[in-house]
Amino acid sequence: MNEQVRTENEKKEYRRLLIKVTHESIPQIKDRYPFIYLERGRLEIDDSSIKWIDSEGQVIRIPIATISTLLLGPGTSVTHEAIKILSAANCCVCWVGEDSLLFYAVGKSPCSNTRNFRRQAKLSCDPKASLDVARRMFATRFPEVDLTGKKLKEIMGMEGYRVRQLYEEKASEYQVGWKGRNYIPGKMELSDTTNQILTSCNAALYALLTSCVYTLGYSPHLGFIHTGSPLPFIYDMADLYKDYVCIDLAFKLTQELAGSYNKYRVASEFRMRVQEIKLLENIATDIATILGG
Repeated sequence: MNEQVRTENEKKEYRRLLIKVTHESIPQIKDRYPFIYLERGRLEIDDSSIKWIDSEGQVIRIPIATISTLLLGPGTSVTHEAIKILSAANCCVCWVGEDSLLFYAVGKSPCSNTRNFRRQAKLSCDPKASLDVARRMFATRFPEVDLTGKKLKEIMGMEGYRVRQLYEEKASEYQVGWKGRNYIPGKMELSDTTNQILTSCNAALYALLTSCVYTLGYSPHLGFIHTGSPLPFIYDMADLYKDYVCIDLAFKLTQELAGSYNKYRVASEFRMRVQEIKLLENIATDIATILGG
């Protein structure tokens, strides 16, 4: 009798683990929470959900269907079954450095079709169409300038000057000393506070955009302005949002933190700004507009 009861219980448990997540039941990107950063712990499954066990043994269940991205920092491990469940829920997984300072890899979630990827590839392979896309990207930063006929190199020079001016303006606005952008890979502590915050916010923005681009069915490897880099389309898109979510935030926090770096405050303020500009809600429309659709 006990054997029969145990067998029935095992069948019920098996059925629970195989609960299928349907496309209709998954929230759209715009309705999801941007990201959660995890470090020093383990991701496992509990029934058909995901649980996080931290370094102190505390168990936290994570509602992955409402989260766009999990950022896994140092000291994390994840089971094979957990990755399967995350993929089914279309929750992107990125492996990053401490505090998201470096972007290492992404676990790609399959999208429903390749329509967006084919369109992006077609545009990137056509020199004229690719330049038109680049001009539309720059037009968001130069709304009063007619970019028709201007070459990519010329516009990039304009953009470089604009960003340097922006740094100077923000330094003056927040009364923060500024000696220029400086970052040594792997040695962030050697940079000043403003540069540390910039590096941290940039990396977090890249990870978040990578998850969105993959989820929407585009490729992060087919860019229109940046070339010869690991994620050119991500860097293209990041430049549309950096002014507020990275640059302005870095100078503001440098002033408020009196020159000290507080990773928890930086992460919290960055999250708030991403939600404030409704990045996840608008990115699909932004990409479609830029690609001319």
